[in-house]
Amino acid sequence: MPNHLPQNLTVATTGASGSLFLQQFLLAVERDQRIQTVNFIASDSALRVLAEELALPGRDKLVQRVLGHASSKIHQQANSDIGANIASGSYPADAMVVLPCSVGTLSRIANGDASHLIERAADVCLKEKRPLVLCVRETPLNKIHIRNMYRAADAGATVFPLIPALYNLPHSLEDMAREFGYRVLAHLGLPQPDAYRWKG
Repeated sequence: MPNHLPQNLTVATTGASGSLFLQQFLLAVERDQRIQTVNFIASDSALRVLAEELALPGRDKLVQRVLGHASSKIHQQANSDIGANIASGSYPADAMVVLPCSVGTLSRIANGDASHLIERAADVCLKEKRPLVLCVRETPLNKIHIRNMYRAADAGATVFPLIPALYNLPHSLEDMAREFGYRVLAHLGLPQPDAYRWKG
């Protein structure tokens, strides 16, 4: 956990199913006034998934189309731009979330293959001891996936599988996805006021 509330987040999305979870997470981040800056990266495979699951083809104004409106604090970065600000440990990113995180991306992060910006930004978080949350989305898991989750966790990442809660009796897929995003933000020290609290 950072020593202060995260104000500068890196959010990446990769080629695993779960675009609705990304959308609801970004909407929550956009609303949270404690968060000042978000650098957003989508892999090429993520663009394909976004196109199929949210009907968002192309790369232009991606953040605006995911949110449904323009954003002044969420800035898209090109995954091919290995020289972007978040590729350096000198840039003051507080934490990074990969949502959803494909097992291919997990493998590259766990094994130090930082040839694209997503993996490089994750590598920076690990080397600088900053929170890195990997919302892995895959089932069933083979031994390679499990070993890579162990490697990532051993290096300092939090493996936060994309498993939604049901005990809050969500009324819609959006409710389910939103609550998962709230859990991720709470893990980073950013609890949301309308998140569900289990009372027993």
